[in-house]
Order: sequence, then C-alpha cells, then structure tokens
Amino acid sequence: MLTIKNGVNKKKKIHSDGVFTVVNYIILFMIFIIVAYPLVYVISASFSSSDAIIQGRVKLLPVDFSLAGYEAVFSNKSVWMGYANSFFYMIVGTTLNVITTIMIAYPLTRKDLIGRKLVIGMLLFTMLFNAGLIPNYLTIDYLGLMDKRLVMILPKLLNPFNVIITMTYFKQTIPKELLEASIIDGCDNFKFITKIVVPLSKSIIAVISLYYAVAHWNAYFDAMLYLKSVALRPLQLVLRDILIQNQMSAEMMSTMDPDSLQVQENLAVLLKYSLIIIASIPLMILYPFVQKHFVKGVMIGSVKG
Repeated sequence: MLTIKNGVNKKKKIHSDGVFTVVNYIILFMIFIIVAYPLVYVISASFSSSDAIIQGRVKLLPVDFSLAGYEAVFSNKSVWMGYANSFFYMIVGTTLNVITTIMIAYPLTRKDLIGRKLVIGMLLFTMLFNAGLIPNYLTIDYLGLMDKRLVMILPKLLNPFNVIITMTYFKQTIPKELLEASIIDGCDNFKFITKIVVPLSKSIIAVISLYYAVAHWNAYFDAMLYLKSVALRPLQLVLRDILIQNQMSAEMMSTMDPDSLQVQENLAVLLKYSLIIIASIPLMILYPFVQKHFVKGVMIGSVKG
C-alpha cells in the first residue's frame, strides 16, 4: 500500500512540475512579445515609406521598403562628427572608469588598509546624496571644464555602485590565501592586481565596462549643459538638432507651399525611427560580446559578502 501511495504522489508531482513549466513558458513568451514588438516595429518603420507609417499600415514587417530616412540622416556631415565624438567619450571614458574602479575596489577589500571604513562610508554617502544640478554646474565652471572634452569624462570617473559590485566580486573570487602565496613568490601589490586579480576578474570587468559604456553613450543631458561648441557634441545632441530642424512651427507651415510642406512632414516622420536605430546600433553590436560574462559577473557581484 505504501509503495502504491508513493507512486501516486510521484505522478502528481511530475504532473504539477509539467504544468508549472508550461505556464512559465507561456508567461515568458508573452513577456518576450511585449518587449520585442516595439523594437521590431521601430526597425520596420525605419525601413518603410512615410505614407505607410502615417496610414498605420506598418504592423510587423517593413511596408514599401525605403531608405529615405537613413539617406537624410547620413547625408548630414555632423552625424559622422557626432559618431566620432561619442566613440571618443565612450572608449576613453570607459577605459578610465574601469581602471579607477579596480584600483579603488580591490584595496577596499583588504582589511589591513588604513582608513578603509572611512573611504567606504564616503563612497556610500556620495551614492545616496547628490549636490544637485546648480552646485555641480558651478563646480565644473570653477574647475574650467566648460566646453572641453574632459567635462564628459572626469565628473563621471567613478561610480560608487559599480565600486561596491566590484568589491563584492573580489571578496567572492580572490581569496586572501592567493595573495599570501603571491607575496611568498615575491609579488608586490601592483603586480598582484595586474597579473592575478585582473585576469581572474574578466566577468566583472565586462559587466562594469558595459555599465560605463552605456552611461557615456547616452550622456545627452551633460553634453547639453556643458558643451557649447558644435565640434564637441556627441551623437545624441546632433540627432536631436536634426530632429528639431525638421519639425516645423506654425509660422513656417503658413509660409511653405503645400507640396514642400508634405515632403517635410513625411521626412520628419521617417527621421524619428531612423534616428532611434542609428543611436542604438553601437550598443546593440557591443552587447552580444559582453552577454556571456554578464550573468556570472552580475550574480557574483550582487551577492552580499
């Protein structure tokens, strides 16, 4: 009797696990559709004609295939200049961010560091409290960083949140016995970080690199506040200017002939979608190379040690 009862319970458990798995797959598929559809729609709209977009005929795939939006954007030389500036801010800024984050995160994991708790307390304080827009603006002006490339890099040189994630990763993956063995072999602190800590921390380096790269690439508001020269503007500001130039006021509409007005309105509709794709392509290309490290780096770094 006991064997039969155990068999029945086992079948019920297998059945309930199967139902749970099916429900999970259904929910995940619905979430995927909700997340993926807007992206697919924007891509399709950017390759469709303006008439198809205005008439609402674009649902999933491009309708009346057209590259007019991309031709209009890339015919503007300032777009290439914006791309060069954004890549400069992202590559140089991210490189310096990662170096400074590692150089401060690892020492803070060493309990023999004098003033360790004070430095951690200062990091947490700056993470929780911010001076605000006007004090930041006045500080940058006082430091003479206005309208210079450094203003896009120095104020964001270190992110306390990324430092804490990196510290936690080091605590979980770099045991103190490894340091002791390295010291016995004649390794100093700098060599230990560069020769042992960094090669063993590829996952967390990939994760914080992605965090910093996305922040630099999307640094639209800082550029708008601190950069006046057109030659220093990142891509986001250039695209914003293109979009504004193609949006007409009521006064302009009243002075234009109907045919030119229709062409300008159609171009403005196309530009909205093509600009989104142009601004997102570099990060969409970068993410697959980082994705394999992302889960491991975030999961280990997020566990409180």
